[in-house]
Amino acid sequence: MGASSGRRLAVAVVVALGLVAAACGSGGSKPTANAAAASSARVDLRLGYFPNLTHATALVGVAKGIFQRDVGSKVTLQTKTFNAGPAAVEALFANSLDISFVGPNPAINAFQKSKGEAVRLIAGATSGGAGLVVKPSINGPADLEGKKLATPQLGNTQDVALRSWLKNNGLSTTTEGGGDVQILPQDNSQTLDTFKSGQIDGAWVPEPWTTRLVQDGKGKLLVNEADLWPGGRFLTTTVIVRTAFLNDHPDVVRNFLKGLVEATDYANQNPADAQQVANASIAQLTGRALSAPVVSAAWKNLTFTWDPLASTLQKEADDAHAVGLLADTNLKGFVDVKPLGAALKSAGKPTVAAP
Repeated sequence: MGASSGRRLAVAVVVALGLVAAACGSGGSKPTANAAAASSARVDLRLGYFPNLTHATALVGVAKGIFQRDVGSKVTLQTKTFNAGPAAVEALFANSLDISFVGPNPAINAFQKSKGEAVRLIAGATSGGAGLVVKPSINGPADLEGKKLATPQLGNTQDVALRSWLKNNGLSTTTEGGGDVQILPQDNSQTLDTFKSGQIDGAWVPEPWTTRLVQDGKGKLLVNEADLWPGGRFLTTTVIVRTAFLNDHPDVVRNFLKGLVEATDYANQNPADAQQVANASIAQLTGRALSAPVVSAAWKNLTFTWDPLASTLQKEADDAHAVGLLADTNLKGFVDVKPLGAALKSAGKPTVAAP
């Protein structure tokens, strides 16, 4: 996707969010008057996720039937896939999606653009598994001036991470693709092709694309994002829900999160099978499976966790603000761990800390 289409999508997201904010009324995550009636009716749960290994718990949860089993026979699970967070957020605010696996920055942006009304972050999914891969001749920030780098989409989590890292190293960027370093929004599969052909000099991408750029594109990992965070813990993937859906169907959300806990346990306890399941799902969704060496190498960089790592979200917001992609960094009310806490309690597991 070109820079101009990325900007048009970003504008569309803002417009859609504004419309949703106006329609949300008082918002919040308190049960509505319709919640009791809705709990006894048939419900469509429209779930979004990406064909990336950073969304492995989603891939496993869908493929193994875990989510459908836990939400129950009265709920019909419908799935949609996306390349990056802003596109998923646009679908969510167009009311064509209810719950989505998405990076923290698009989730934060959605919360802010809707004035805190329209979404809640209800769980984590994956920590780690992202970084900057460049041509072997590039050895540091000084070598990047005048170069072209790619990210999955303007304003997505990797896009913010790259812009923040460049800014901290004295290199400017603009959302229009200008500055000391030109950043191009591209689909991840396109990025591998443009990197191999020499059209770009590197990319900040999530797994398995960091590994693919190294193994298939003969690049080198210049920045492992885990090295930039205390203890190497940072969210690559979160789970967000439309506030209205949470209000109307709290039982469905709680049961979905029960499935998330089960899918996370499965991925962690059965890594070999989980890798095969995730790769088979990626092949079905994209038409092409990943090589076994790519999956194995990428998997080692990922930590699957339902913990929303709420303490890291403020830095995500501050970084987005610093590079001009977020106006307000107030996250009060953004994270709601009550449904996750109920799911964890029913599974006999410790609850996570509230923000």
